[in-house]
Amino acid sequence: MPVFQYKATNDSGEHVEGEVEAVDENLAASILSDRGLIVLSLQEGSKRNGEIDLPFLNRVTVKDIVVFSRQLAVMASANVPIVQAIKIIRDQTDNPRMQKIVGEIGYEVDGGSKLSQALARYPKIFSDFFISMVKSGETSGKLDEVLNYLADQQESDYDMQQKIHGAMIYPAFIMFGLVAVGFLMSIFVLPKLTGILTESGTELPFATKILVSVSGFMSSYWWVALLGIVAIVVGFRFITGSGGPLKSQWHLVKLKMPVFGGLFQRIHILRITRSLSTLIVGGVPLTTALKITADVVGNDVYKDLILATVKEVEDGRSIATLFLESDEIPTMVSQMMQVGEQTGKLDKILDRLTSFYSRELENLVSNLTTLIEPLIMLVMGGAVGFVVIAIILPLYNLSNNF
Repeated sequence: MPVFQYKATNDSGEHVEGEVEAVDENLAASILSDRGLIVLSLQEGSKRNGEIDLPFLNRVTVKDIVVFSRQLAVMASANVPIVQAIKIIRDQTDNPRMQKIVGEIGYEVDGGSKLSQALARYPKIFSDFFISMVKSGETSGKLDEVLNYLADQQESDYDMQQKIHGAMIYPAFIMFGLVAVGFLMSIFVLPKLTGILTESGTELPFATKILVSVSGFMSSYWWVALLGIVAIVVGFRFITGSGGPLKSQWHLVKLKMPVFGGLFQRIHILRITRSLSTLIVGGVPLTTALKITADVVGNDVYKDLILATVKEVEDGRSIATLFLESDEIPTMVSQMMQVGEQTGKLDKILDRLTSFYSRELENLVSNLTTLIEPLIMLVMGGAVGFVVIAIILPLYNLSNNF
C-alpha cells in the first residue's frame, strides 16, 4: 500500500508530520482529517532514513502484541490518559512496523476515535478477541481492568507457546541433523563404499542391494529427491492449510494421533476455556464470546462444535448440551461448565479449568520431551545399524574369501 508523507497542524496549532498508508491521496487526506489534522502538504514518498519496509523483516510478532498489551494495561491502571500512554509505548517500541502502527493508533484516538475502532483498522495485527475485549472495557467503563485481564491472557498464551516450542527444538534439531548427515552420506560417502562391493562380483545381501540402489540414485539425482521433499511439504501445507480441501480432516487426524493427539487436544481445550473466561469476565455476551472463541481456537473440529453451540444457546439451551455429546471434549469440562452455568459462576469455573489444563499441558510437554529423546536414539541407532549391516557384513564376507 502506498505511503504518504504529510505535514499538518492539530487542534492546538502545533505542527506535526509523519506518514500514513492509504490507497490514494484522497483517502490519505480523509484519514488525516478524521484525526482532526489540517493538512498542509501531502505527497507520496519513499521510506525515510533508509527504512526498508518488508513484511518478513518488520513483521509484528506475538511478543510485540504481548508487550503492547502489558504496557497499555499498566499505564491505564496508573490513570495515564490513553493517548499519552500510546505515545509513550510508540517511543519505546523497537520494531519499526509496530512503532508505526502504534503511532497511527495514537493519532486515531487523539482525533476522537475509540481505541477499539483504531485497533480494528489492523485486523491482521489485532485479533477479534483482542478488539472485542477492548470494546467491552470501553462499554463497561472498566477499560483498565479489562486491559489487565487481556494482558494476562496474552502473556499466558505466549508463555505456553514458548514452552512448547522450546520442548520441540531439541528433537527437531536432532532429526534435522540426522536427515542432513544421511543425505550427505548418500551423495558423497556411500557410493564409494558400495562401488567396492559391486565390483567384487559377490552376491550381495538384500540390505546392501537397497543401499546400493539408494546411494546410486542420490548421487545422480539428489536434486530430484530434494525437489520431491519440497513439493511434498508445500503440497501438504496447501491441502491442509487455510482454505485447503483437507483442512478439517487434518485437524481431526491431529487430535487422533498417538502420543501427540493428547497434546493437541489440551492446547485447544485450554484456548477455549481461557478465551471464554477472559471474554465473559470482560463483559462480552456469551454468544458473542463463543463466536470469538471459535475464531481463535485454531481447529475446525472445535470451531464447528462451538458455532453449533452458539445456536443452542440462542435457542435457550445449555452451553454444555453439545459439549456433553462430543468425544473431543473431556467429560469433566462439559460437566463443570454445566454446573457453572446453573450456579451463575461460569467465569470462575472456566478460570479453574484453565488453571487445571495449564498444569496438565506443562506436565505433558515435559513428559513428551522425556519420551521423544529415547525414540530419537532408537531411530538413529536403527539407521546406523542398517548401514553397518549393509556395508560391514558383505565386506567381512569378502575378506573371508581371500
